[in-house]
Amino acid sequence: MKTEPDVFSFADLMRARDRTTCWDGVRNYQARNFMRDHMRAGDRVLIYHSNAEPPAVVGTARVVREAYPDHTAFDPTDDHFDPDSDPASPTWMMVDVQGERPLHPVTLPMMRQVPGLECMELLQRGSRLSITPLTADEWAIVTRLGRSAQPADE
Repeated sequence: MKTEPDVFSFADLMRARDRTTCWDGVRNYQARNFMRDHMRAGDRVLIYHSNAEPPAVVGTARVVREAYPDHTAFDPTDDHFDPDSDPASPTWMMVDVQGERPLHPVTLPMMRQVPGLECMELLQRGSRLSITPLTADEWAIVTRLGRSAQPADE
C-alpha cells in the first residue's frame, strides 16, 4: 500500500488510535478492485512511502476491516470527493489497516537489485497503482531485508 509520507506516513499510522486507520482516497479502479475483491481481514500489507527520497517500504500492517464504502467520496469538502459516486451504489471502497511494526527502509533501488523480486508489481515499469498484490515469497524477502538492518534485539 503506497502512501506519501507528507500526507500520511507510517509514523502517522503508528500514532493513530489503536495504530488503526481507514485507507481512504483510493481513486483507481484496479487498486479499488484489489482492495474490494482480494484483501481480507488478517491479510498483512507492506507500507511503501512514495514521493520520498528514496521511495521505500517502511513498515508492515494488517487488514482489520474488509472493504466498505469510502465516505470521503461523498463529502464535497474532502479532497477525495467524487460527485459521480452514489451512496446507494458506492464506486469507491476502503479497508481499515492496523500498523504492526516499522522496518528499516527497503528502498526502491535496493529492491530492484534483489533476486526474487524481479516480478514484483511495484517494480514493473509504469506501475503507479497505490495498492498492488505481492506473493508470499516477495513478502518474505522484503520483510527480511527490512529486519536485517535492525538491531538483533528488535
